[in-house]
Amino acid sequence: MLAKSILENILKNNFSIDEKQLKQYTKDAKEKKISLEEYLTVENIVSEENLYKQVSQDSQIEYIELKGRETNPEILKIIPEEFAHEHQIVSFQKTENELDVAMLDPNDIQTIEFLRRKTGLSPKVYIATPSAIKDTLRKYHANIENDEVIMQLNDEINANTSPKDLKKIAEELPIINIVNSILEHAVLEGASDIHIEPIEKEVLVRYRIDGILKQVMSLPKLVQNGITARIKILSELKIDEHMLPQDGRFKIKLNDEKLSFRVSVMPVYDGEKIVMRLLHEGQRALSLENLGFLPKIQKLVEESIDKPHGMILVTGPTGSGKTTTLYSVLGILNKPTVNICTIEDPIEYHVAGINQSQINPKAGFTFASGLRAFLRQDPDVIMVGEIRDKETAEVAIHAAMTGHLVLSTLHTNDAPTTLPRLVDMDIPPFLVGFTTNIIIAQRLVRKICSSCKKEYKLSAEEIKELEKMLNKKSIKDLLKEQDIKDPDLQKNISEMTFYRGEGCTKCGTTGYKGRLGIYEVLVVDDDLTKLINERATAQDIKNFAEKNGMVNLFEDGLIKAKSGVTTLEEVLRVTKE
Repeated sequence: MLAKSILENILKNNFSIDEKQLKQYTKDAKEKKISLEEYLTVENIVSEENLYKQVSQDSQIEYIELKGRETNPEILKIIPEEFAHEHQIVSFQKTENELDVAMLDPNDIQTIEFLRRKTGLSPKVYIATPSAIKDTLRKYHANIENDEVIMQLNDEINANTSPKDLKKIAEELPIINIVNSILEHAVLEGASDIHIEPIEKEVLVRYRIDGILKQVMSLPKLVQNGITARIKILSELKIDEHMLPQDGRFKIKLNDEKLSFRVSVMPVYDGEKIVMRLLHEGQRALSLENLGFLPKIQKLVEESIDKPHGMILVTGPTGSGKTTTLYSVLGILNKPTVNICTIEDPIEYHVAGINQSQINPKAGFTFASGLRAFLRQDPDVIMVGEIRDKETAEVAIHAAMTGHLVLSTLHTNDAPTTLPRLVDMDIPPFLVGFTTNIIIAQRLVRKICSSCKKEYKLSAEEIKELEKMLNKKSIKDLLKEQDIKDPDLQKNISEMTFYRGEGCTKCGTTGYKGRLGIYEVLVVDDDLTKLINERATAQDIKNFAEKNGMVNLFEDGLIKAKSGVTTLEEVLRVTKE
């Protein structure tokens, strides 16, 4: 993190930010409880890369782009891990006499001198961005199979180990370290869920990475009870309860990052299966652009957010990113002048400036009762985790009618189906049409790994499948309608370039790294309201919306596949019914 005086000078001299703007940004950062530097980069006022390139220029110390760079683990470990984290410094290259290091503060002479004495090499200093250094620091931990704790465990236990020795090892095993390794590697791998599954002779550990489950290791059966007990203790669950499902939660701090784990323990045939959902406590809401909205579609969403009342509904299956989208909308609305209340099950992220409540059905605190209570709290914006029943739907619509902006989710396959679903809950059609501003249906697709991305042309069979899915429209029409500039606009479909990942070490040979959304956005206008009042079917609404310019989920995904963000296979995987 840059010193305040250095940061302010750079902003004034190089980014045309005057004293008045600086005071406002500092105030906004303080309200959000983050540093000025973090606020500027999160809000896209100044890019992190441009900021540190300017630091490089001012200090006359070369800038190094670490992202995407292969780092030899042996060279990285020349600097002890604890020291590297504390001083935000990494080594990435070495010659006979020199050690190339990247750091945030090139004026930290004490750290540079310590390295000179410690390594016997002359440090050559470069400047890098905080996010690039953070990513490189993660490389201290290789694959979980090579984790020292796990390797020690597997070394001590094999097929020939006697029952007597097994019992002794089980009593001496550092169970805490094993659990810590499983959690730590899940964070480093970017997993969203951890599955610990007992089977007859071993315990399997699987991570869900970018929406796909991947087995990362198997542990000896004798550690099963110890791991289950350790996770139950962390989550404050009953250790002696083995026959009933249990739910809990715990928090840890890892490399200055606060993490929360939502825990579910379920009795299965060979013991108890544990699933942990990983939540980043300090995670900032993504912008609509970063979520993956196309520019024209993003504008429709922003227009709905600007309306003072009505409903914004997000729909899709479990795990399709609905909550993330809602939090992003809340992030836009979250201002000191706005009272925002949420009723969730459970609260996934704690957000400063928002009043968040978690439902408790045992105590009679449901979505419907919580929503009624919040209407007496003078809210401007209300987020309801999910509209599950008629009662919740009625209160939500009442809130939208009485001058509140209501955000919520439903489980439907697409945007048009949502309107008849509300009518099926005995909500009068005219109220559905009158109160609903916009419906966003979504899915998550994996992004192509930028390190192994390759071009290819479609086969005759793929073209045939694609044309069948597009139903009279062409790719060219889609790109033109959304103002997407593409060099292939004048080409036939057989000559168009598409992309896929070949698979490399950076993406675990999958060809994918990271995820983004594909969207179907339905704006409820006067014409559509008439159709709802006539109790139109979901198919009628879909036909009407597409005729009037709505881009469906498959079409949105296809535009992103053509742009090289994801693959056709991935779009088909998540949109095929």
